[in-house]
Amino acid sequence: MSKRVSLTQYLVEQQREHDNIPAQLRLLIEVVARACKRIAIAVNKGALGEVLGSAGSENVQGEVQKKLDIISNEVLIEANEWGGHLAAMASEEMDEIHIIPNRYPQGEFLLLFDPLDGSSNIDVNVSIGTIFSVLKKPTNHEGVSEADFLQPGNQQVAAGYCVYGPQTTLVLTVGAGVVMFTLDRELGGWFLVEQDVQIPADTKEFAINMSNMRHWAPPVKRYIDECLAGTTGARGKDFNMRWIASMVADVHRILSRGGIFMYPWDAREPSKPGKLRLMYEANPMAFLVEQAGGAATNGQQRILDIQPTKLHERVSVILGSKNEVERVTAYHEKAGKP
Repeated sequence: MSKRVSLTQYLVEQQREHDNIPAQLRLLIEVVARACKRIAIAVNKGALGEVLGSAGSENVQGEVQKKLDIISNEVLIEANEWGGHLAAMASEEMDEIHIIPNRYPQGEFLLLFDPLDGSSNIDVNVSIGTIFSVLKKPTNHEGVSEADFLQPGNQQVAAGYCVYGPQTTLVLTVGAGVVMFTLDRELGGWFLVEQDVQIPADTKEFAINMSNMRHWAPPVKRYIDECLAGTTGARGKDFNMRWIASMVADVHRILSRGGIFMYPWDAREPSKPGKLRLMYEANPMAFLVEQAGGAATNGQQRILDIQPTKLHERVSVILGSKNEVERVTAYHEKAGKP
């Protein structure tokens, strides 16, 4: 790319020429991007920054927190609390919403985030990331409550993630396609590296935790069995399996070259619809994937159409290359729930 375009330049252009980014939303995205830079620095220091290992605490879901989980959560809260563009925030790591002090009554947006996705990979130096989602605050009442956050994913006005890997990359949508920015550490800025990201409709790669195969519902097992059968099976082609155990990294690969990612319901906890969080992981990733020409369902319906009933709701996730997602979803529809 001959001319470097910064994140700010891109957002200002979208605001001026396409009128799809209000000024407050542009500033909010910039604040989140700055917070991600701070998290990237902490991640990069690793053991030298004494940020590795367990924090000795659990989050609201009962999961053991890593030190970087807590650090990342605090960075995002601190950065956005002083930004003046938000009414409230919600985090995977917090039980309740965080309301912005009333010194900023003009806040129009709600921010949801998973401060550090892929925590199990922190100590082994594998790609991890931050996922975020932005909703418009309802205007039919004053103040903010948890109920204001319970909007279906199709109401998102922006979503994205930052992946901390060999490069630090910010992936973003404001409902007008998907763009990618890379952090130039020497200059300290985000620069556009790819526009109009598109996911191929067909693929030969799938991402799923194969160790759970014995717990899957028949439609998922049928799909994977067909993939494993390769050229001798019903699909007539060989598939490769990829599994990083970091949703950010797995989805980033799919956005870069196609594929299908699945974290399905399984029989170990039959009352739970899935493991991934609808509001912090599934919705923003589904928004990005659909904006890139892919598809995202829970096996029964489009993820973005699911009406949340609680802040930390879980969901099954099947997303990526459109034709493969539609195939798995059709298998579920034919077999019935789950």
